[in-house]
Amino acid sequence: MAPAAVRIPDPRMSQLALRFTPIGPQIFVHEGARQTLERRFENALSGPVQLSVTDNRHNMVSHTRQRGTFKLRLHMMFLGAPERVVDALVRWVAFDDPAASQVVGEFIDANSHRIRASQPVKGALKTRGQHHDLLSVFAQLNEAYFGSAISDVLITWGRRSAPRKAVKRDAIKLGTYSSAERLVRVHPVLDAEWVPRYFVAYIVFHELLHHVVPPSVSGGRASLHSEEFLRREQEYRYYERALAWEQKHIDRLLRAR
Repeated sequence: MAPAAVRIPDPRMSQLALRFTPIGPQIFVHEGARQTLERRFENALSGPVQLSVTDNRHNMVSHTRQRGTFKLRLHMMFLGAPERVVDALVRWVAFDDPAASQVVGEFIDANSHRIRASQPVKGALKTRGQHHDLLSVFAQLNEAYFGSAISDVLITWGRRSAPRKAVKRDAIKLGTYSSAERLVRVHPVLDAEWVPRYFVAYIVFHELLHHVVPPSVSGGRASLHSEEFLRREQEYRYYERALAWEQKHIDRLLRAR
């Protein structure tokens, strides 16, 4: 997240003894950054502007004029945005520049992970297993690979599915990511003493990449594992080691599920 605007972490994912008021989304906005952007629009529009920073799910940019004041509402992702994006945003809002609109649209698409969850997570989260603590794994990955920027993703151990007789499966989904819930689920088969922590971390890292790397679209088809996704996945320190471990132990994982 840009340092000028951050979403306060979900208290269920906080390891600090802080008390949060349960009144919906909460964000911290750097007032100096907000005023600086507000003045950019005042200069472009040659008049008073009232800029509000939002955490909306749908409308990233909206504006109206009331009693001579231009009232502008921007999603928090725009505070601390690159200069070319801010310049395009001003040109689009102030002058309806179509080329600038394209730049703003691409920025929104690339930062869709900054938009808060569209549906709440149902049920309690279980992060501490018998052998692996997902909250600890998440925190270490977030700091090492994402600059501690992921503040609104939850994580939990999934549920074991009831065994089905006469059904032989040759595949297992070790992790999933729900963009609607901003939730990573990890298969409980990995909460075992014989499963190394670096492999659990690899599964979590893979799912977190789904949060920060948007799907690529080509020919009308979306690809979850784009070239950018695959490149970043290989940045994981134990990438090759994790793949080798999975290949060696996949049969045991299938039996243990």
